[in-house]
Amino acid sequence: MSLTDILSPSDIAAALRDCQAPDSFSPKKFFQISGMSKKSSSQLKEIFRILDNDQSGFIEEDELKYFLQRFECGARVLTTSETKTFLAAADHDGDGKIGAEGTTCLKYR
Repeated sequence: MSLTDILSPSDIAAALRDCQAPDSFSPKKFFQISGMSKKSSSQLKEIFRILDNDQSGFIEEDELKYFLQRFECGARVLTTSETKTFLAAADHDGDGKIGAEGTTCLKYR
């Protein structure tokens, strides 16, 4: 399964266009534009599984900086401040990584 099996390619493209400039990425806005905020918890968990590059069950900071590239190879890398802001928004237990439930909660923030 790929992200385009769950999300519209045009919505993904629009979300990536919206955050092309460094330090313009907003997790909430990205979730809204890409259509992720309209997906069910089970669909978000599937998206999380696809985004979890090493299949550890968590998205760590080093994986998170490549978040946009998981949607499109040529997308930019998140800046350090964007990565830290994203991690802070979804890391509910402060362990430095995001579990599937953190991604699910982001759709409501």
